[in-house]
Amino acid sequence: MNAILQAHALSKRYGQRQALVDCTLELPPGHVVGLVGPNGAGKTTLLKIACGMLAPTTGRIEVLGEQPNGAAVQLARVGYVAQGTPTYASLSVADHLKFGAKMNPAWDAKLAQARIEQLGLNPKQKAGKLSGGQRAQLALTVAVAKRPELLILDEPVASLDPLARRDFLRHLMESVAEHDTSVILSSHLVSDLERVCDYLVVLVSSHVRLAGETDDLLAQHHRIVCTRRQESDLPVGLKVISAEHTDRQSTFVVRSESELPAGDWSAERLELEDLVLTYLEWPVDHGAGSAGTPMQPTGEAQ
Repeated sequence: MNAILQAHALSKRYGQRQALVDCTLELPPGHVVGLVGPNGAGKTTLLKIACGMLAPTTGRIEVLGEQPNGAAVQLARVGYVAQGTPTYASLSVADHLKFGAKMNPAWDAKLAQARIEQLGLNPKQKAGKLSGGQRAQLALTVAVAKRPELLILDEPVASLDPLARRDFLRHLMESVAEHDTSVILSSHLVSDLERVCDYLVVLVSSHVRLAGETDDLLAQHHRIVCTRRQESDLPVGLKVISAEHTDRQSTFVVRSESELPAGDWSAERLELEDLVLTYLEWPVDHGAGSAGTPMQPTGEAQ
């Protein structure tokens, strides 16, 4: 298996609304993939298609080498925690573990029990009486204990306070490290993604705008400040992601897959949050003018 997820020209339409457009993406195994984008960008739609909960309108997708179709064998290989980390309010913690054991042939009862004890959850407590952080941890426990090859998490910490988020992410990384699970984590919180993710996908206006290993993307992007000039005056090979001008000064965010050439400017690398916000604020390829042919980032929709 060369990829945990491969999508080609994937699109999903709800009536007249296009939720996902021409999504072409390949995610390698062994990563914690951060999926980020504004509300309505198509993140949840993509994840539901990957889980077999939705069928694409056009295009194709493979998850763990198979087309997601809701079959028991496929479902057993993928753990999914939906947005809001849903649990059954009337069921106890122990009932959730019993249900997980019944539904998943590879269920790891020792792992589930150890996590519940580590978290200090009362097995007799109804899920509806748990705090938001405890419900999130219970949902994660059920997902991890099925021993999936791929764990998909859709905004699992969005409603949690900072301490609960930190605890959730710490337990997530412990499980990933121990069981060598690939993860796709959707979140609005870039600081959380920076803490745990080593691969980034930016989804904007239902299109994949950027995808690649986080360290590589950060190394390829720079902010340069110089005397006012046109994009066409920049060296060949730079892709301009954003451009801002005053009467005397120009500020560009550029991408270069080779070393940034020397120039009469000041240059600095972007932090992850700055990188993400740049692509969110400039949702359409800005183009590179005569500075060269725009590059297509790994996984970007064509």
